[in-house]
Formats: sequence, C-alpha cells, structure tokens
Amino acid sequence: MMNCDFYNPGMAYCHMKKRVMKIRGLGIVKAQPNIAIVSLGVITENKNLEIAQTENAKKSIAVINGLKTMEIPNSDISTGSYVIELQYDYVEGKQIFRNYKVTNILNVTIRDVDKVGEIIDSLVRNGVNVVNDIKFTVDNMSIYYNKALNLAVKDAMRKAVEIWNTLKVNVNKVPSSIVEENCNEAMPQPIMMKMYAATTPIMPEEIKITAKIEGTFNYNSYKY
Repeated sequence: MMNCDFYNPGMAYCHMKKRVMKIRGLGIVKAQPNIAIVSLGVITENKNLEIAQTENAKKSIAVINGLKTMEIPNSDISTGSYVIELQYDYVEGKQIFRNYKVTNILNVTIRDVDKVGEIIDSLVRNGVNVVNDIKFTVDNMSIYYNKALNLAVKDAMRKAVEIWNTLKVNVNKVPSSIVEENCNEAMPQPIMMKMYAATTPIMPEEIKITAKIEGTFNYNSYKY
C-alpha cells in the first residue's frame, strides 16, 4: 500500500491505496484454410493373419505410390495407426473366431484444398477403403495466433479503460503482467467422408484462431 498524506484544515487525511484488477481479453482472427489433413487408410480381413498383413501392406504401398504420383512428398505422409484385431461372431452365446482385421491409417497433408476431392477419389481407386475425416487448417498458424494475441491484449486494455470511466478510479492503462491462457489456437474443421459418395466439391469454411489472456492492471483509489 502506498500512502499519500497531506493536511488541510477541515479535511481528513487522504490515503491513496494501490490495488490491482485482473481482466480477461479475447482475440479472434478468421482465416481461409489452405491445408487439409486427411485421415485415410486400408482395411484387410482374413482368417490367416499373415495373409491379412501381406494384403494390407501391398495395398498401403499402392496408396503411398499413388500419393507420390500426385506430388505429395513423404514429409506430408505419416502413419496414424496400425491395428490388428481379432473378430468374432456370437452364435447361441458362443464366441466363434471369424478372422483377423488389419487397419493401416495414414495421415496425409494436402496443400491444395481445391484438389482434396480429386485426390481422395484417386486414392480410393488405388485401394483406400476407409476415410475417417478431413481437417482443414492454415499454414503458418503462429502468424494468425500472434495477431489474435495482440487483439486479446487490446481487448483487455479497452475493458480496463471502461472500468476506469465507470468507477472513476485512476487505472494504469498498460498491464503490469499478462498471462496467456490455454486455448486451442484453432479448431480444425472436420468433415466426415462417406466411401459411397461420388466426387463432391469440398468447400471448407473460414476457421477461427482464438487467443485468451489475463491482464493485471494497477489502479489507485482514494479514501478520506
């Protein structure tokens, strides 16, 4: 506490109390997606595990080769998951082994969103039989997030001034500290795909990049 004491006949001492207020700020920036992340792959089934794995490997290689012919580099292709499952039928309460199910899922980054539908159709012809989803996002996410962060700080400062005007207190417009709150920089826009659908233009909507902060502002109040 900082005291400011002076004497004036007929007036009590004035105590200037230094206090703090915490204000949250929100910043949102919209951007047009320019990247699609597609989760797709190959499922094979067979009573013989080795055969199921071999078939899956052949089809997966064909898919990867197909991606290369579409000028998608290895750096934009990664294994999402590789799962082997035992499948059973239940007959009259009894568990009967049916076959092995091998699933190989790839995550593919497509940097031309206008070609997403065309690329998926081509991959289906090359052996893809499962497309889990498509997530649209933006390249250089940090650029958009920093803009949103700047807006969040300005939002907190604007609120501080509004409080100052309402409460008639002396507020330092510049925050003494800023804490960045946990926030998803952008929620990728998912689109579920149906394998039986014909080629359809895929048009992603704008995505929102959000930043949140908590600013600490000093202010002075007077008590007589």
